[in-house]
Amino acid sequence: MTEKKLPPLNGLRAFEAVARNLSVKLAADELCVTPAAVSQLLKGLESYLGVALFTRANRGIHLTQAGADYLPAIRNAFKQIGDATRRIAKVAETGSLTISVTPSFATFWLIPRLQRFHDKHRDIDLRLMTGKEPVDFSHGVMDMAIRHGTGQHGKSYCERLCAVDLIPVASPTLIARIGMPEAASDLTRWPLLHEVERMNWHLWFQAQSVHNVSAPRGTAFDDCGMMLTAIIAGQGAGLVPAAMSAPGLSDNRLVKLWDFARPDDYAYHLVLPDEDYGPKVGAFREWIIGEIANS
Repeated sequence: MTEKKLPPLNGLRAFEAVARNLSVKLAADELCVTPAAVSQLLKGLESYLGVALFTRANRGIHLTQAGADYLPAIRNAFKQIGDATRRIAKVAETGSLTISVTPSFATFWLIPRLQRFHDKHRDIDLRLMTGKEPVDFSHGVMDMAIRHGTGQHGKSYCERLCAVDLIPVASPTLIARIGMPEAASDLTRWPLLHEVERMNWHLWFQAQSVHNVSAPRGTAFDDCGMMLTAIIAGQGAGLVPAAMSAPGLSDNRLVKLWDFARPDDYAYHLVLPDEDYGPKVGAFREWIIGEIANS
């Protein structure tokens, strides 16, 4: 004898809903279909099983003995499906979350605050990867990324986190050799350190109404953390994000050369595969937005 396939799921859903409500109309409302569609599903299930599940009368609908015998097994099956689904959904809320972060943001901003995330989400294990390359989710290596720039990342979903203030800083040893600047234009004669694009100092001087500045000279870095190390070593003055220079300023390894802080033209962005993110990504997104708002 050939084993029958499982009965149609929609027919089973209609059977359980009608049996629970003892009403085709109420079951139809619950399932968001018409009463005629529910009746058709019941007829299809009864035809498949070869047995009547309900008796129908002018004043209502009632389970047959076969229907009453069938109902507990169907309810138990739906319960098991629901329980299994909730367990799977719970797993999706826990486990590991891989984030690709620019090195300087990870070192000077994110890592010092991570304990607060762990305290709030003990079931999520973060895996941080440093990187500055264009974000590519097609390889499945990362769940999300944080990048600094204009927020253009192809078809990925980008959300602006924050812009940063750049402040000019130098080491005490360099200041002792040259002296504190008395005007912003004095810094044009200092040894200056740059980001790779060599644009920040030019824009900073422009904002200070210092014009006719010669082409930028000096060492350029593709990572702000490396540039900060060179600044502390006395190799030149640099424009550094305020949050990243704060530790060096507090322990006197750095000195702020000028009060004006120029908002950076670029910003940090959260980059996601798409806008339909899961619970783990959602938990980190909510946390980091709150941290930025508080800081």
